[in-house]
Amino acid sequence: MKKIKQVINVKINADKVKPFVKWAGGKRQLIPIISEKLPLELKKGEIKRYIEPFVGGGAILFYLVQNYEFEEIIINDINEDLINAYKTIKYNVHELIDYLKELSNEYLGLCNDERKKYYYNIRDKFNNGNLSKVEKAVYFIFLNKTCFNGLYRVNKKGKFNVPHGRYKNPCILDKENLMSVSEVLKNVKIINGDFEKVEKYIDENTFVYLDPPYRPLSTSSSFTAYQKSDFNDDEQVRLAEFYDKLDLKGAKLMLSNSDPKNANVEDNFFDNLYECNKKNPNKHYNILRVDAKRSINSKANKRGKIKELLIINY
Repeated sequence: MKKIKQVINVKINADKVKPFVKWAGGKRQLIPIISEKLPLELKKGEIKRYIEPFVGGGAILFYLVQNYEFEEIIINDINEDLINAYKTIKYNVHELIDYLKELSNEYLGLCNDERKKYYYNIRDKFNNGNLSKVEKAVYFIFLNKTCFNGLYRVNKKGKFNVPHGRYKNPCILDKENLMSVSEVLKNVKIINGDFEKVEKYIDENTFVYLDPPYRPLSTSSSFTAYQKSDFNDDEQVRLAEFYDKLDLKGAKLMLSNSDPKNANVEDNFFDNLYECNKKNPNKHYNILRVDAKRSINSKANKRGKIKELLIINY
């Protein structure tokens, strides 16, 4: 496999580069725990390839590249709009910033009612307009910063349908961070597709962090409408089979997901799914339950600490 240059030459402050979008299930709050549970081989500098099949907002990506040296990094996501934004920041960040500055100045200069009209006009253009890749990325970031709770949700037709957020002073343009993200992505391979698309890049010298759409704890808490089709239990089973396959390759794996026991202590869905490698029953996985704060919920009194799962094969 062809290797690329080290992504970042020196370690920098872990807070300098951060996700450029707010994303449901973002992992910034779990970084201290995830950092503690990273494989020893990575901490010792023996693992030089990092892969994320569900990159989302990229909190773990940005943390790792600022604290460890890699020869190769590959990120993937099935969300075309998200990946287009990553690629635009990588290749056309200055044009992106110019467009965002214009939108930001226009939006922030409006009263609340006019902001609402402006938002829905941009949302209509995003869903229906004949846009360039840069324009699509600009609208994507704008909508993320100004929509309700920073959600990304689509209907069955694939149309973005999150309502206006009515924030007083949203940070639509963070020029410094976008420039830093562009620098980080310079040597990162960016893929758009199903999570299994990354399999060919993975071997025993790879660390893989898998952060799929979480299994909802109730019918009213689902944020899996990430694409036209939901990431349902059948997809969770397919992912577990993929996890087993990567384990047999010798890769170091960490997977995060919701803990069904928050809602039902008898729900052993993930415990049964990840008890061991089904193709090698003698290999047992470690299922860790860690504290997390639910940050996206329409009702403030339901935003509190819950348990999430970290499943590792080492």
